[in-house]
Amino acid sequence: MNCFLGADLGTTNVKILAMTPDGTVVAHDSESVDTLQPKPGCSEQSPVAVRAAFYQVLRSVCEQLAAKGLRPDVMTFSTAMHSLLAVDAAGKPLTNAILWSDNRAEKQVDRLKKDSPDFVSKLYRQTTIPLHPMTPFSKLLWFADNPRRIPARTDRWISLKEYIWHSLTGRYQIDFSMAGATGLFDTRRKRWYAPALDRAGIRPDQLSEPVPTTFTVEYDGRVGELPGFPAGVRLVAGASDGCLANLGAAAIEPGVTTLTIGTSGAIRRTVDKPMADPEQRLFCYILDDDADHPRYIVGGPTNNGGNVLQWLTENLTLQDTEETLKQAASVPAGSDGLLFLPYLQGERAPLWNAHARGAYLNVAWHHTQAHFIRAALEGVLFNLLTIENLLARRTGPTRIIHANGGFANSDLWVQMLADISGVPVRLNDSNESGSTGAILLGMKATGLVPTLQEASRLVGFGRTFEPDPACHAVYRQAFQRFAAHCNAEWYSA
Repeated sequence: MNCFLGADLGTTNVKILAMTPDGTVVAHDSESVDTLQPKPGCSEQSPVAVRAAFYQVLRSVCEQLAAKGLRPDVMTFSTAMHSLLAVDAAGKPLTNAILWSDNRAEKQVDRLKKDSPDFVSKLYRQTTIPLHPMTPFSKLLWFADNPRRIPARTDRWISLKEYIWHSLTGRYQIDFSMAGATGLFDTRRKRWYAPALDRAGIRPDQLSEPVPTTFTVEYDGRVGELPGFPAGVRLVAGASDGCLANLGAAAIEPGVTTLTIGTSGAIRRTVDKPMADPEQRLFCYILDDDADHPRYIVGGPTNNGGNVLQWLTENLTLQDTEETLKQAASVPAGSDGLLFLPYLQGERAPLWNAHARGAYLNVAWHHTQAHFIRAALEGVLFNLLTIENLLARRTGPTRIIHANGGFANSDLWVQMLADISGVPVRLNDSNESGSTGAILLGMKATGLVPTLQEASRLVGFGRTFEPDPACHAVYRQAFQRFAAHCNAEWYSA
């Protein structure tokens, strides 16, 4: 039997999931990748190391399949957004990949917002992504201001996904979803946006060819070190991890919202046409540009998700994650009035302010370490709820949340989400929503299913967390105080 593979090139791990056409998972492996921080505000990864991790995981999954008498037939890609690296004419990396969490372009973004507000507004209308240091457009502005940092042999600017795709196909191509995340792409016309390229100082031939998310080519066997991955496997371009997390969570229908918390976090809805926020706070990416059943993902990302829990364990509790969460469970909902603004690494949605900083508020004598932990976890969810409120104004109220990401391994944190949001929270039976979504998109791309809605029916679900009315009442008051503080200016450094 032939299988579908979903390759998820994440910031923390490279993962590959294998599934049979009936939705049965038959193989899986992952490999961690290191993030380098050469100076404060900078986050990079070695593209060579990421490619090596990808090949290692792919070999492992192929070996698992061979042991079961199975073989890969289709592989689709899910990838973290906003990475940027320079390569020479032979495709050799000349720089590390600069990641979404890198804020080196803060000054360039601040200057553009101040000096050219009309351009910034038009840029958002066409690209449907808010201006922020995370985007490759902003990173290219930084390079333009620092030309000595551009390697002399630079031929192209690409993402980690394009680097892997080129190594497998010999082609420079980027799917519409990932192109939309660059800040250089006209999402409505599906082509590079010339004014953005002009402002960034690059030409269209220095970027990859934009292709649909369902674009498919046959692997020609060029990578000889992959004996279990034969020529003829169909490679599907795929989409960004955020878009595919929605599909992998079966969040396709109106009223179904997906919330993901990994290192960072996001909250998203699936809609059938491009959508922009008048105040430029939400993104909109293409999931599938099918003429009859188009799907777009609208939502907002936060810089501060699971990394807040990591910060707590490394700098406050000095305990492992399990023990830290146990402390939080000993404190009632609302943390006895303690609030936390979770802006440890600046913020994307809803503030879009790279200078934002975190703070504890209303600290009193009776607050213990356990209160500080629980307040931080609640603060992450309060921030996501502000984004959900923006979404609801544009797409209607949420009736259920499909949750995924590393935080879904904590019953405590997921129950907090249900209590804060006031709606049921449902988990997938597999927490690999990005890889699962990639597989489902691959099934549609290769004709196994006619629509993404049909593909989403293969998704299985686990536990559903119901909101506690008493806790929700406490959280409604706490959220009002949180929102009031976030409208102030003092938290910004």
